[in-house]
Amino acid sequence: MILMIWSALNTLTGYFHNSRADCCAHHYGSVLYGAPLYEIAFLLPWFPWKYYLEGDWLSGLHLMVSLCAFDSTLTLVQQAQCILLAEIFTSQESRLQFIKINQVASLVGSPSILFCGLISDNLENLPRFQPVAIVIAVLAVASLFTGVYHLRNFAPQRSLEKNLSESEQYLPWTSVISLMRQILTQKNLRLFLIMNFFQVFHLTFFSNFMMIFAENLIPRDVLPSSLRSIMYGAGFICPQCLVLISQSWLKKFGYYKIILISFYLKGTASVVMLLLGQQSYFFLTLCLTIIMVIVQASFCLLHLPLADMIDADLLKFNRQSPLSTMVFGINALFTKPAQALAPVMILSRLNHFGYGNSNKSSIVELHDAMFNLICLVPLGIALIQILVWNLFSVKSKTDSTEMP
Repeated sequence: MILMIWSALNTLTGYFHNSRADCCAHHYGSVLYGAPLYEIAFLLPWFPWKYYLEGDWLSGLHLMVSLCAFDSTLTLVQQAQCILLAEIFTSQESRLQFIKINQVASLVGSPSILFCGLISDNLENLPRFQPVAIVIAVLAVASLFTGVYHLRNFAPQRSLEKNLSESEQYLPWTSVISLMRQILTQKNLRLFLIMNFFQVFHLTFFSNFMMIFAENLIPRDVLPSSLRSIMYGAGFICPQCLVLISQSWLKKFGYYKIILISFYLKGTASVVMLLLGQQSYFFLTLCLTIIMVIVQASFCLLHLPLADMIDADLLKFNRQSPLSTMVFGINALFTKPAQALAPVMILSRLNHFGYGNSNKSSIVELHDAMFNLICLVPLGIALIQILVWNLFSVKSKTDSTEMP
């Protein structure tokens, strides 16, 4: 609950970002001074403040501080990156090229998850994981710095008059509320927020619980520890490969149809998994991995419709400059609570069936509950997203649909 409230408060910083003149330069600075803080927050949970005993209140405080610090710095850096995407790369072709480069970088970094799992025996050996985490943090800071300095070459040159436009001055809260109301009156944004909320919920659900489900539902003689690490790593490596492979499809069919197909695919995989049952270990492993890959890959594309909605808002209200930060801030305000809700709701459901208890009599019920969750949650989310996405009308030019 604390993290959910904290996440919502973080998104209010969007107004202060958008109230600066020379907005692009300000967002470059956000990445530059936010990057070291982001990496410190990344390292914070992996270094205990002392040796914790069971039930130690300090361990709870450590976890709470770590989660809130990481969420704050992630919001700062990620929001600035998203806004730079929308404001620097204004054409659909340049945005697709940016997505491609971004996925190549993610693909290069993704094997670190697999290696960390193998080196630390799936985080069972924390001292072996800690030096690896430090190396990853240093490389991440260096990458952010070099990336920002390179992006400066693509920043649009703006006149003094445009820098002092009404949209980028320090606005009173009444004007901010009025602008937010204008943005939220748009049907397409509301539909996108609903769809993206469930996408974030689904992604968080699988990221946090896939290995727990695999440990409980798939015997170790069927899927040994090394293969489990590969399975988990594939959930982070394969999405980047899939997005890169689908670049030609994105240009031909547009992101709208590709995202819609992804909803149908994960719904179909859930039905197949439900029909085959939890004893079909091979297909259970395969379907879990497929759903994880599809969810992560489609999530990588969601910046494209959001950027198009910023363009549509600019044209509809005849603004002098795009309200990129405010739109991304509203998106985060409505979708980030899903990151906190998913673990709470799923863990509450598992605890109801005896998760964490040593009572072996309830293990069958627990496994049935886990299997139902990994089948019914993706299926239910897919059905909702299909219904909502079919009503969405702001599409790229490739979709041959005129933007309102």
